[in-house]
Amino acid sequence: MQPVRWYAHRLRAMSPGEVCWRGGNKLRTLVDLCCLPGWATPPALQHIMNGKAQPAGECSAVLGKLPPVGFDPAHPVQPQNWREELLSRAEQICENRLTLFNLENHHLGREIQWNYEYAAAKPTPMGFAPHIDYRDYRVTGDAKLVWELNRHQHLVILGRAYRLTGETRFAHKVVQDLERWIDQCPFGRGMNWRSPLELAIRLINWVWAWELIRPSGVLTSEHRCRFLPVVYRHLWDIARKYSRYSSANNHLIGEAAGVFIGSSYFSNLRGAASWAERSRQILLQEIVRQTHEDGGHAELAMGYHLFALEFFLLAGLVARNTGRDFPPEYWQRLEKMFEFVAALTDGVQTPPMFGDCDDGYVLDLGDVEHRSRSLVATGAVLFNRSDFKQVSGGYAESSAWLLGEESSNAFEGIEETQERPAFKSQAFKESGYYVLRSGDRDGHKAITVTFDCGPLGFETIAAHGHADALSFTLNAFGMDVLIDPGTYDYFSYPQWRDYFRSTRAHNTIVIDDEDQSEMLGPFMWGSRAKARCVQWQPSQNGGTVIGQHDGYRRLSRPVSHRRTVTLDGAASVVTIEDELTGNGRHAASMFFHFAEDCRVDKIDGNQYEVDCELGRVLIDLDAQLSVNAFRGSLDPILGWVSRGYHRRQPCTTLVGRRWWCDHIKLITRIIVAPPRTKPQSSGAKYRAAVSQEEERLCTPTSNSN
Repeated sequence: MQPVRWYAHRLRAMSPGEVCWRGGNKLRTLVDLCCLPGWATPPALQHIMNGKAQPAGECSAVLGKLPPVGFDPAHPVQPQNWREELLSRAEQICENRLTLFNLENHHLGREIQWNYEYAAAKPTPMGFAPHIDYRDYRVTGDAKLVWELNRHQHLVILGRAYRLTGETRFAHKVVQDLERWIDQCPFGRGMNWRSPLELAIRLINWVWAWELIRPSGVLTSEHRCRFLPVVYRHLWDIARKYSRYSSANNHLIGEAAGVFIGSSYFSNLRGAASWAERSRQILLQEIVRQTHEDGGHAELAMGYHLFALEFFLLAGLVARNTGRDFPPEYWQRLEKMFEFVAALTDGVQTPPMFGDCDDGYVLDLGDVEHRSRSLVATGAVLFNRSDFKQVSGGYAESSAWLLGEESSNAFEGIEETQERPAFKSQAFKESGYYVLRSGDRDGHKAITVTFDCGPLGFETIAAHGHADALSFTLNAFGMDVLIDPGTYDYFSYPQWRDYFRSTRAHNTIVIDDEDQSEMLGPFMWGSRAKARCVQWQPSQNGGTVIGQHDGYRRLSRPVSHRRTVTLDGAASVVTIEDELTGNGRHAASMFFHFAEDCRVDKIDGNQYEVDCELGRVLIDLDAQLSVNAFRGSLDPILGWVSRGYHRRQPCTTLVGRRWWCDHIKLITRIIVAPPRTKPQSSGAKYRAAVSQEEERLCTPTSNSN
């Protein structure tokens, strides 16, 4: 049960319009409950088609020029063997072996149970969908595990495998899974009809899988007669339940994209034209409302930026392929979103994991593991951008599926008439991210510091924000050194959910053991820190950024925090200067979270050596601090990194603590040593040498963790 303060804050955050809208939803739910018995039988085709008893076929132009059956993916710009990996995954799927977050290559049994949580090994409720509390682990297990399987992204993998080989067994598996899903998931019942966003993602994957296997001849008129009423109910249900007001975040984008793509492809369904038009207008509105002018997504969470970008991209391509292109303003803002991803990916292994991430993606077109770079590669072709090509690291398989086989030639020829882009510091002022750079992106002397000086999150609830104001990350010699530890969980482990959102899980300062922003629930914030940039002064070899936040002004004895970050690339030194001002006595705790492959050893006093595979970093914490190191600690929870949902492993965290009165200045110096001429394996060996006890702690075993 949620605390009273949660409900009070939720009501205060609602406008009168939202209160009425939510009341209307409750009324609609009651009506639906009464009508549900009559909906048990799927509607007849003559009732859902545009005056035709039988469907006249799907609009194949929706997905553009898909590679033909039997095409050869080999190409001079291809960075890896796409065919081998794709067919290996398709064979596993044919054996009902899928990867669902930390369940890797997990066997789902002889027949997949679509209403089952495989991690908790429990069936999920089959009652009236709107009445199922998907956030209660005791009721459903982890909702993410259930929904991930039912997004049907694996069907697209099978469809791609058919296109490569022409083997109809992959197409038969697609149809088999669809038929069994329809058998097990009656309309309006169970978890799989609970969230309109999940219906939308499933619908997009159905469109792709359907079109990929269409040349196989496996799809009969009988299959269409059974399948189209379920498609119709997906479209109808999403279109009447669009997220609005404080719920209108990435969910609304996904819902509209699903309806637009689904109604464009299955255009002969009754109502498809009006659904397509309304969803089109929502997408045009939300790409402006939910993104900043600098390209950053308003939820200020990198995972959701990529998620929203995929929806906008897929919908835009469908509009263009069907001759109903979106206006130039849409594509201009989409290009800005690509610029944001390219900037935060440039010169680093992966973009910083700021804000929430649940590993959500729309389609599996072969590059999910390297999603940011593959998206940038597609953006390079789409917008003819040499800077995108430079960041991407090579042509992506997904570009072939999205833009056609000829996109590889377009990618290869981009740089012929364009100059090489500079590796320089950048500011994204509306989003609040500042990137300091020095060196050369292709050289091991590259240093990148990313500073978070923006809002907590999007609008009234900031659902996917973290209490990370004035946090920063450091990448040197192409490796993560100081990191944002990630997200790990939403529903299963409340203590871990709170930890990874907390201030102490980020490279910033905690005052009096309080978070900068006040948590009121797993997706709700009360009092929120407001951060702003005071000064931005980039230079050719780095620069300086100064930020401050007011999160601790809410304390009975208010405190202000100002942080100055300077990168002197010529000297390979990063300086962090923290200034705390407040009345009375306070405790300050400063946190530094290192990447899991870094070995951190004390040298002398408050100086530590950080040994990475390609080089070393020296970090010298202020002499006023009392410093302790944590790695894989459970009491307190400290020293963990999560690179994916329900995946965590130990990392080293340094914590410097100091009592102070009225005013204090703390200075941290980070010296990046010259890179090694030959890679060392000390970091990897260090991680491999983690004790068996530590490895045991890395494995979730119960809801009490």
